[in-house]
Amino acid sequence: MRATPAGPLGPRNAQVKRLRSLLNDRAARRADGVFIAEGLRLIEGLLDRNAPLVAIYVEPGAHDPRRADALLDRVEALDVPVIELEPGVAARISSTVTPQAMFAEAMLPEAALADVAAAGAPLMVLVGIQDPGNAGTIMRSAEAAGCGAVVFAADSVDPWNAKVIRASAGAIWGVAVVEEKDPVQVLEVLGDAGYTRVSTVARDGVAPDAANLSGSVAIVVGSEAHGLGADVIAATDLAVTIPMHGAVESLNAGMAATVLAFEAARQRSWDLA
Repeated sequence: MRATPAGPLGPRNAQVKRLRSLLNDRAARRADGVFIAEGLRLIEGLLDRNAPLVAIYVEPGAHDPRRADALLDRVEALDVPVIELEPGVAARISSTVTPQAMFAEAMLPEAALADVAAAGAPLMVLVGIQDPGNAGTIMRSAEAAGCGAVVFAADSVDPWNAKVIRASAGAIWGVAVVEEKDPVQVLEVLGDAGYTRVSTVARDGVAPDAANLSGSVAIVVGSEAHGLGADVIAATDLAVTIPMHGAVESLNAGMAATVLAFEAARQRSWDLA
C-alpha cells in the first residue's frame, strides 16, 4: 500500500488532531470547508460521484490490499495526497465501533436554495430531523429515486456529521444539500418556483398514490418525535398519509420519506432499474 508518512498537509500529530476535529466539530468543518468520510467503501462512493478530495489518510495493513491499492490508484491519478497514519491512530479518532482505518478529506459542496428551486427537480425538505441514520437514509433514497436535492431545515442534524455521511453510503455527494433555518420560508420560495409542496402526516392525509406527486414536488418530512408543526403543514399544498395495517401509528422518518420519494418516481414513470 502506497502512502507518505507526512507530506504537504503538515506533521503527523497535527494531521491527527485536525482529523479528530473535523470528525467531531461542526464549526471546524465549516471553517475549513471540508468534511471527513471514513471507510474504503464510502470513499469509493465519493470517487464514483466525483467528489473533490483533499487528501486520503490510511493506516497501512488494515485493508484488503488489492481493493485498497485499486482505490489508491484512483486517488493518485487525481493527484490527491495519500498520508500514512501510525498504527492505532484510526482507533483513537474513528467514529465507528470497528475503525475503518481509511479516511478521506473532501470539500464541502455549496448549494443555494434559489438555484435548487430554479432547477425544478423533485426534492426532500427535512424539518427537525435529528437522527443521523434517518437523515442518511433519506439522502440515499433521494438519490436513488431521482431527487435533485435535500433541504435540511429548522434544527435538523448537520448533514456533514460522520454518522449521516456513513448512513448515506456516499449519496451525500449524489444530490445537492441545502441548509436553511426557517422551513416556512423554504416552502414559500419553492411555491414561488412552481413546486407542489407535500407534507407527510400520520393521519387524515390522502394516500400517496391518490396525490399528484409528479413534476416539481417537494416532499416535507417532520421530526421523528413531533412530526410537522401546524405552520409548516399550512405552508404546503396537500398532506399525504401512508396507509398502514395493524396497530402501527407511523413509519420512522427515513422509511416514510423513502416510500414517498419512490411513489413520486413511479408517477414520473422513470425506469429505476
